[in-house]
Amino acid sequence: MARTKDQADGTAFVIFGISGDLAHRKLIPALYALVAQDFLPGPLYLVGMARRKWNGDSLRDEFHKSLNETLEGQPLDEDAFQSLFHGACYVSADFNDPQGFARLKETLESLPVKNVLYYLSTPPEVYETIIEQLGAHQLDKALPGWSRIVVEKPYGEDLDSALDLDRKIHRVFSEDQIYRIDHYLGKDTVQNILVLRFANAIFEPLWNNHYIDHVQIMVAESIGVGSRINYYDSAGVIRDIFQNHLLQLLCLVAMEVPVAFQSNSVRDEKIKVLDVLRPMRGKTAIQNTFRAQYGAGKVDGERVKGYVDEVGHATTTETYMAARVYLDNWRWAGVPFYLRSGKRLPERLTQISVHFKAAPIFLFDWCNITGEAPNRLVFNIQPDEGINLSFGAKIPGQTDQITPVAMQFDYKTTFGQEPPEAYQRLLLDALNGDPMLFTRSDEVRAAWTFTTRILDAWREQELKKLPEYPAGSWGPKGTEDLIRRDGREWFQSTGEQENCD
Repeated sequence: MARTKDQADGTAFVIFGISGDLAHRKLIPALYALVAQDFLPGPLYLVGMARRKWNGDSLRDEFHKSLNETLEGQPLDEDAFQSLFHGACYVSADFNDPQGFARLKETLESLPVKNVLYYLSTPPEVYETIIEQLGAHQLDKALPGWSRIVVEKPYGEDLDSALDLDRKIHRVFSEDQIYRIDHYLGKDTVQNILVLRFANAIFEPLWNNHYIDHVQIMVAESIGVGSRINYYDSAGVIRDIFQNHLLQLLCLVAMEVPVAFQSNSVRDEKIKVLDVLRPMRGKTAIQNTFRAQYGAGKVDGERVKGYVDEVGHATTTETYMAARVYLDNWRWAGVPFYLRSGKRLPERLTQISVHFKAAPIFLFDWCNITGEAPNRLVFNIQPDEGINLSFGAKIPGQTDQITPVAMQFDYKTTFGQEPPEAYQRLLLDALNGDPMLFTRSDEVRAAWTFTTRILDAWREQELKKLPEYPAGSWGPKGTEDLIRRDGREWFQSTGEQENCD
């Protein structure tokens, strides 16, 4: 990519909450990888701000140790590390301390940079405080070049709070300066949904209700809530995964062909999907969703506590959610989309499976098949990124039976390496000013409008206790009923091929 003039100028990368888990696990490793591969568009100066009593030297020491642990035995590229942390600065302050932001402004003005990228790597409850301080100290205008801000999810906790946050951030930054990040959109296989659909003429003619029976989108996690108890118990899976990750994946599967592969063209089509989601209110929301909570059980052979025991009090926060949604447009009329996500499931697995309709007449004897023939296109988003197409093939020998077989693409086999971490792509795009893989204001509003109606219906239901599923299982019995009423089954694949007995 050619560098523009102001991209070649120095940029300050300011991480609020640099001492936290996200910076250690994702942000600094991603920046280090970009430096090591010489992908950065110009000189970068790292600036951290947090409450810990660090300085520039302790910042470097902390992340030198942290990166060595993250690389898991791979040697640290010392030249890349020194390049990333050359001139690194640290401001120790509370986020509600005006003097801290005054020192931040002095730090930025002392650096040989024209541009600044702010990154909110903090708990969401301090977003507004940081934004107000940035505005009060005119830090959006502190440097002569561009200024941008990256906001992590969750962007609000319901429609009203999201709109309130949007109003406050727009007092300081314009929409084209705001990058609302959803790391799922940086994954290569997620981007490959659009490539497969719009760069290959064989799929798009089938991508409609004439040929597709239903679509399933699943985000499964084997971990519990861990250190995120305080956040998670007020959020639940509907705010943590459904409102953002699941609805964003739905948009990419269901969107129309954009007029160009450019940021606004792609995002225009995504908002059209959210706008035609059939609203779910009251009883309709209850009938088309199912929520539950994990109890004690075994995950990877290890006994784990139930959710209530982990948080230490009775709660109706859901750790599992399944939903059946419809899009009321010409392409998808009558096609159900089944979305589900949960914690303490048997494995970490994110998958989109597109289930095609069966042939009108079965001329052959399918083995091990009950119901429709398994013609599926499966996007494996994590952990093993790739795409799998399932179809029928004749079994060798003197038999007329056919069995499902797979044509499979995975990154490691094809390209000899795993795809890069999503944050590498997203941070580079933010530095380059490309917002295509970030969420626009109207997308946030539409997603929260749909989700808040479900939250309202759940609140009106006033359940005292949620159904429970054993940790290490694929969820509670009620979730099977949700899809079996339609004559379908949940699908999750670990790449195993079905065979006849």
